[in-house]
Amino acid sequence: MSQRLALAIAVTLGLAMPAHSQASPQAATPSAANAQAANPFFAESPLPLHYPQFDKIHDSDFAPAFDAGMAEQLKEIGAIVNQRSMPTFENTIVAMEKSGQVLDRALTVFFNLVGTDTNDTRNKLRAEYAPKLSAHRDSIYLNERLFARVKALYDQREALGLDALDTRLIERYYTDFVRAGAALSEKDKARMREINARLAELSTQFSDNVLAEVNDSAVVVDSRAELAGLTDEQIDAAAKEAVSRGLEGKYVITLLNTTGQPPESQLENRALRQRLHEASIARGSRGNQWDNTAIVSEVVRLRGERANLLGYDTPAAFVLADEGAGNPETVNRMLGELAPAAVANAKREAADMQAVIDTEGGDFQLQPWDWSFYAEKVRQQKYDFDESQLKPYLEMKNVLENGVFYAANQLYGISFKERTDLPKYHPDTWTYDVFNADGSQLAIFIFDPYARPSKRGGAWMNSYVQQSDLTGNLPVVANHLNVPKPVEGKPTLLTWDEVTTAFHEFGHALHGMFSDVKYPYFFMNVPRDFVEYPSQVNEMWADWPSVLANYAKHYQTGEAMPQALLDKVLAAAKFNQGFATTEYLGAAMLDQSWHQLRPEQVPAAKDVMAFEAEALKKNGTDYAPVPPRYRTPYFSHIMGGYAAGYYAYIWSEVLDANSVEWFKAHGGLKVANGEHFRQTVLSQGGNKDASQLFLDFSGHEPQIGPLLEKRGLTTP
Repeated sequence: MSQRLALAIAVTLGLAMPAHSQASPQAATPSAANAQAANPFFAESPLPLHYPQFDKIHDSDFAPAFDAGMAEQLKEIGAIVNQRSMPTFENTIVAMEKSGQVLDRALTVFFNLVGTDTNDTRNKLRAEYAPKLSAHRDSIYLNERLFARVKALYDQREALGLDALDTRLIERYYTDFVRAGAALSEKDKARMREINARLAELSTQFSDNVLAEVNDSAVVVDSRAELAGLTDEQIDAAAKEAVSRGLEGKYVITLLNTTGQPPESQLENRALRQRLHEASIARGSRGNQWDNTAIVSEVVRLRGERANLLGYDTPAAFVLADEGAGNPETVNRMLGELAPAAVANAKREAADMQAVIDTEGGDFQLQPWDWSFYAEKVRQQKYDFDESQLKPYLEMKNVLENGVFYAANQLYGISFKERTDLPKYHPDTWTYDVFNADGSQLAIFIFDPYARPSKRGGAWMNSYVQQSDLTGNLPVVANHLNVPKPVEGKPTLLTWDEVTTAFHEFGHALHGMFSDVKYPYFFMNVPRDFVEYPSQVNEMWADWPSVLANYAKHYQTGEAMPQALLDKVLAAAKFNQGFATTEYLGAAMLDQSWHQLRPEQVPAAKDVMAFEAEALKKNGTDYAPVPPRYRTPYFSHIMGGYAAGYYAYIWSEVLDANSVEWFKAHGGLKVANGEHFRQTVLSQGGNKDASQLFLDFSGHEPQIGPLLEKRGLTTP
């Protein structure tokens, strides 16, 4: 995601946004000037493409940069509103685009590091500055005189003689101000500030609790025998984790932030699978110091009150008004159409697994902790292969360089060269120069694959430097995964899901690297229900035959994956899609259930989990063997940028499925096709409405049929 978009999302989290504090700028004293000179955020980095000086950045640099950055931006905003000149596009809109550069640099690095490698100091800084940054943002977007200038330009925009892009920028700024509360009365603005400050505190606490619960809920195992089914490398990693926790002689299975845990597909010990599952779903609602139920209740209520202030009935109505979907009814209709078919498919899949259980003499009914274990057995029966056969052919760096990068080269003509001279924020990262087909520099790419206690769960892309013609900057972007790190000397062998995730996240990276926008505002600034579209399209190349053949090679012998196994991988593409779709829809519809509440309807903390259960039942996704991908107390997406927006993945996947059909119809992996996608979608950012971008690429409105076919949701 873009720097500006990342900060906008951070504001939704209550964490950050170039905004405006009440502090007054002070002239720098000699000692302060020396401190500024030593602080790496007070000037652009001298490294290539302004790549961050990670070796010179210390935690002690952040607070001074935040304080000085807010003061600097306050001064810049003051210069805009205090000028006697009538508002013009240049002296108001462009001036805002150029403001807050010190703060942008500091916040971008800080929040990226909090996500990927946090520590106690950074967590304390985040908690301390969350309300300050929220107030700073409010002081910009609730500034009456500044809004008056923006509104004056908006009202006369058609008579200003501007081109379509400049006019669009005025319109977007005006919309942002109104949605932030700029048109409210002074009384309501004061309440808005209070709400935003409190949400900032709560969101920070929620995030901290989620990470603490993931680490605290790791499952301790007494003997190696209980881990039967795991590989030697996985068992060694569990032993190493136990040692790191002072539990020599034991084994520790760490958790991811999803409901399902990867080892469940391998562990033969059913009781241990159950322990692992129950530890996972209990997170955030155990009544301990990290319980998130009270936070959820208060956050949703405050979001509802904020929506009411802005003239919307519910938080979902407010959020969706600025998305492609437009309103909650449209989202409800789409999700409601998909859910029955998804659950029906899941039940058919469950019947196949129950048959295996019965055949093996198991005297039990399929439970959530059994699903992935028996899904692998069914996969073996139907397609005669399992994940363990694939993993030796999926060594991580080979997947990255000869799979992910290779596909991008074949489609877009770009190339990659690893470089080791740039500083790293963590040793377990790789850095690459990225070049256009003509040899010119396109971007710098950082790859951060491994899970660690200091890293949040999931996978994501972020930017450290955002492209724009106004600044002359080229992008520096990063991908983050959460692959378990093997013990020293052992290869990193990926699951097929991890391979797909690597391709997915690189789709986001391509979106950032190919950005060709004039204004920083438009860098990757697309609706939430469009932002996943480029990444989902990029997944199609993971099992594209020529790409798969190029990277699926045995890590020891270099032997290509046998054609018969390749064929089985392709044939199994729709396997277990009932489960995958149902667990996703359960979470997406739960998100809508929370955010379609009016403030007075929000349950108290003690009733949060009961509300979740009732919502799943009402939505038709309460199928016990397939719980939602995230349960409410660890559903980080909806406490952040995906609030009322988790449906975006399936909404974007409609566009993705249509686009896959387009690529296939036009010859697949060809530079001409990649160039068309690059020019019509990936380079455009927020230059146009998202619906127009898709139309420019495909030539038609999106159809739902390709998605139903892709996910196997058609009638069998």
